[in-house]
Amino acid sequence: MAWNGSAASSLSASRPPVPSWPPYGTALPESVITFIAVVFGASPAQKSIGVGAALGGPLVLATIAYAVVGATLLLCRRRLPNTEVVRDVFKRLSRDQGWFLIIFVVKLGLGLVVFAYKPWIGILFLVAYGAYFRKEIYGEQGSGEDDELEPLKLTPRRETPATGAAIAQTLTALVVIFLASHFFVNQLDVLGPLLGIQPQLLALLLSPIATELPETLNAVIWVRQGKYPLALANISGSMMIQATVPTALGLFFTPWLFDRSLILAAVVTLVAVAIMFFAFHRGIISRLLLTSMAAFYGVFAVLLVVLHPG
Repeated sequence: MAWNGSAASSLSASRPPVPSWPPYGTALPESVITFIAVVFGASPAQKSIGVGAALGGPLVLATIAYAVVGATLLLCRRRLPNTEVVRDVFKRLSRDQGWFLIIFVVKLGLGLVVFAYKPWIGILFLVAYGAYFRKEIYGEQGSGEDDELEPLKLTPRRETPATGAAIAQTLTALVVIFLASHFFVNQLDVLGPLLGIQPQLLALLLSPIATELPETLNAVIWVRQGKYPLALANISGSMMIQATVPTALGLFFTPWLFDRSLILAAVVTLVAVAIMFFAFHRGIISRLLLTSMAAFYGVFAVLLVVLHPG
């Protein structure tokens, strides 16, 4: 099988376009939601929103985000090429999935037990992310040097923006994300009682869908451009961030104890990621398999309603 157009050219090189940097920008909203909720939350309900977001993010990435890639491939009538280079990309992505599974199992186990020194374990999650960061920056990932960067919004006519403009735009974006996240957490806290739903459940269902939109939209854009390795790698990298940084924040500022809804979310996530790990490792990824991952989120939503009929 072969691609045409830009896809064929991007895969003709020895290394396909796989980003060599962790996807900070697209993973930032979910981490900030958790940070705002657990650090500035004025009530246990608000802090539980942060824990729900920390569990819901990986769930949405492992199900809906991958499904978006598959659905976009089907709609664009593109097929995944079966070449040695592509199989190498899948094996590297399978290693990310494997590390995620190990970290997530620890994350789940910590939510089932109580002991005095649990907050200190949050440091280990940050160390784990630091190791992942180092691997991504200095490892053998593709450089993504074929990507064309769009001009800054502040200086749209300059091909190479000034450092000050880049810093100003970045800081502005961070302030907007911080304020929007604060507003979002407060609205979930108010909306939950009005709907008769625990804020933590709202965070599990609604927060990840909203905050993981950057990953899903990027997936659509990159797949349409024939850069599906970028889409898959961005999801994989975001999952690593969501498995570590929000978890560390939750361990630092909350008891990090899971109820049955959080355990359900964690178990569904583990099953979905285990399937993706096996598929990437064996090189049997297909458009239908990716699209079918959305079914796991549907199963989760149905079971969540069954567990909380009120």
